[in-house]
Amino acid sequence: MTTTDLIARHMIGGSYSDAGDKIASINPATGAVVGHVRADGAAQATAAIAAARAAFDTTLWPQSPRDRQMALLRWADALEADLARLAELLTLTNGKPLGASKGELGAAISEIRYYAGLTRHNPGHAMEVAPGELSVMLREPAGVAGIIVPWNAPAVLLIRSLAPALAVGCTTVTKPAPQTALFTAACMAPLFEDAAIPAGVVNVVFEVGHDAAQTLVTSPDVDVISFTGSNAVGQRIMADAAPTMKKLSLELGGKSCCIVLDDADIGVVAPKLAAAATIISGQQCTAARRVLVHESRLDEAKSALSAALQAVSIGDGMSDGTAMGPLIDIQSRDRVMRDCGTVYDTADEVVLRGGPLDGPKGSAFMSPALVVHSDPNASFVQDEIFGPLVVLETFRDEADAVAKANNTVYGLSASIWTHRGDASWRLARALRNGTVWINDHNRLFAEAETGGYRRSGLGRLHGFDGLLDFCELKHVYQNVGVVGH
Repeated sequence: MTTTDLIARHMIGGSYSDAGDKIASINPATGAVVGHVRADGAAQATAAIAAARAAFDTTLWPQSPRDRQMALLRWADALEADLARLAELLTLTNGKPLGASKGELGAAISEIRYYAGLTRHNPGHAMEVAPGELSVMLREPAGVAGIIVPWNAPAVLLIRSLAPALAVGCTTVTKPAPQTALFTAACMAPLFEDAAIPAGVVNVVFEVGHDAAQTLVTSPDVDVISFTGSNAVGQRIMADAAPTMKKLSLELGGKSCCIVLDDADIGVVAPKLAAAATIISGQQCTAARRVLVHESRLDEAKSALSAALQAVSIGDGMSDGTAMGPLIDIQSRDRVMRDCGTVYDTADEVVLRGGPLDGPKGSAFMSPALVVHSDPNASFVQDEIFGPLVVLETFRDEADAVAKANNTVYGLSASIWTHRGDASWRLARALRNGTVWINDHNRLFAEAETGGYRRSGLGRLHGFDGLLDFCELKHVYQNVGVVGH
């Protein structure tokens, strides 16, 4: 793929804009320039918000479910026809293996079609509250939705917000991460080019800093913010959005814990845990970060998990056989390495010392790390480190495992590994997490809601409930009387 002439431009009110600086998009596996992004800030966001507001207030988009369904289906068909090129662009800008990029795009296309099906079925309900007195509840689009998308899974994390927002009739302004902006622009291009979608319904602005995002969060003309990212940024969004009281959909950090019971086959489980820990090079909020193993199996778990992590094939995502690519950029890799340096100095045992790997100038490769630690309150056990670091801990019994797993401010996801069905369900019910997998990890579906307890976020994405964050519920009452009375 020849890509250096690619450029991502703002789309505002149906027209492209070249405003702002021309920023290089870098392949984190090679350091090569993939293309360029037009990056600007608050001015473009303000214009995009105005375009989205006008489209919501003056067009029939919010009242046209059949038109919205067909627009989503056309989008899905266009992405499917272009999947091979888009997958390459995703790998070139993000670094993940090409197979993972194809899988992510397949899941995203499936999700668009799922929400296209729901577009014509977003029902409220009605009741007769007293003789002749009717109360009708209608689900209506909330208005203008601001969607802030990270770089780690830019297809799925865009579409799981944008598709339901469009399905219910919102108009939208998307602010993607600059690292994968080229991919986002290509992914959204079929919407921009669809003449049947009114101008201003779908807008995108690119930036390197945070001015555009801040404008979306604080604007009184934005009714919903959907954000995926860190807990710290989520807290700032909540505070900055408070004066306008807008709806918030926040999926934030996680510290996913994998509980391995004493009956588990460690040799079988270890490679699966290694894969769960190194997904997107550990840069996924649901990635396996803590492994709690029964104390009788610790030595076996150390050996098997260390071997499994060392067996992960690291390299350019465009190369056959690569299971783990680079981190998103050198700055992120170096930050993770600094965090790991502190971990190595304080952990009870360093089983596998991860570190930077040689590669082309500008590449951001790192090998996985594994430590053993007994203090569940240690900072590196509690805090999210966004890279391939695994902390191995022990537990005595089920109650101890649950207490340690729940000893966190997060509550996004967890997994349980055992042959005992009763034990797996006891633990699943006791864990304070939005998603619990049994004998698996990182299994996400368009049909199944995802979200977190506690500081892992607000609301749910995916599934039918994914529509709710973009809707308002309106009660319409009328006393129509009763015939003959």
